Amino acid sequence: MKMIVAVVQDKDSQRLSDALTERQFQATRLSSTGGFLKSGNTTLMIGTEDEDVDEVLSIIKENCESREQLVAPVSPMGGNADSYIPYPVEVQVGGATVFVLPVEQFEKY
Repeated sequence: MKMIVAVVQDKDSQRLSDALTERQFQATRLSSTGGFLKSGNTTLMIGTEDEDVDEVLSIIKENCESREQLVAPVSPMGGNADSYIPYPVEVQVGGATVFVLPVEQFEKY
């Protein structure tokens, strides 16, 4: 058995949850916040049998798209904020960060 932990952007989380449910995979959703952009993410924990890992990974890949987004950089600490003019920077967001972990034991009560 495996535990798949997928961190996805909030924009993709509902579509991914629906796709997983449609194929009979259960997931627990947790709200999380990204460290780089400080924006909302959703972390899904999906327990599955070893032979279904590739299918789950495929569903995640199909439903979590990467895209470009303009963000305003944070003002420098300790610098003169009067002369700082933040120009938007284009960064890649979305997609999914996925961890596949072995499960030693599973109980459901």
